[in-house]
Amino acid sequence: MKEIRYFYCPNISNSHTLPGEEVEHAVKVLRLQTGDEIVLTDGKGKIYQAEISQISKKHCEFNVISEEHADSAWEGNIHIGVAPTKNINRIEWLVEKSTEIGIDQIDLLNCQYSERRNINLDRLEKIVISAMKQSHKAYKPYLGWNEHFTDFVTRPFDGKKFIAHCYNDEDIDGQQKKVYLPYCLNETKHQNCLVLIGPEGDFSIQEVTLAINNGFQPVSLGPSRLRTETAALMAVAMMHLNNVKI
Repeated sequence: MKEIRYFYCPNISNSHTLPGEEVEHAVKVLRLQTGDEIVLTDGKGKIYQAEISQISKKHCEFNVISEEHADSAWEGNIHIGVAPTKNINRIEWLVEKSTEIGIDQIDLLNCQYSERRNINLDRLEKIVISAMKQSHKAYKPYLGWNEHFTDFVTRPFDGKKFIAHCYNDEDIDGQQKKVYLPYCLNETKHQNCLVLIGPEGDFSIQEVTLAINNGFQPVSLGPSRLRTETAALMAVAMMHLNNVKI
């Protein structure tokens, strides 16, 4: 069976021309020709079957054969808020794998102990698009960057909110006891869910307290001490498994 190649065309409603980077992939990598059929997504839930009508080294036009709306494979909104890692390769890996698994929004937060204060957002967007196409998704996750932790946790969120941290229960005054995240998710099946994951040095006690005071439930991801990107991906997988349509 021939592999189906997806192309990202966000402006397909206004233009039947592939964006520049997609043209390069079609010409140099796949060596497509006039008459070849391709699959397009606008990243907003639409899938298009199309046929190439004209192609050159820098230009590719197509005719749409059919259009359909693709339902999301999961219920609710899956959302992660995480501090970027000092090693940018790890956050790039997280963004890629989270997109492949299935997520709606990734926010890279500016926390008190954050190790990284700058990000090449354009590169991360390209990684998101590539992972979306590779995993045959019709929706492109939203990627947010550099919102301060305080602003993030104090704004409204329509759904269940959790914060995963490494402190003992007694370290934070008046803290609720941490509960294993899957147990919490079982009570919120198919709802909007947001999980916060801290930087390499964890959240500060003040940040954890602020989040709890703003409705975030403290949770555990298990007995192992996890790296930031591993914890974040584990949380994404847990939320996805809880919300996936069966």
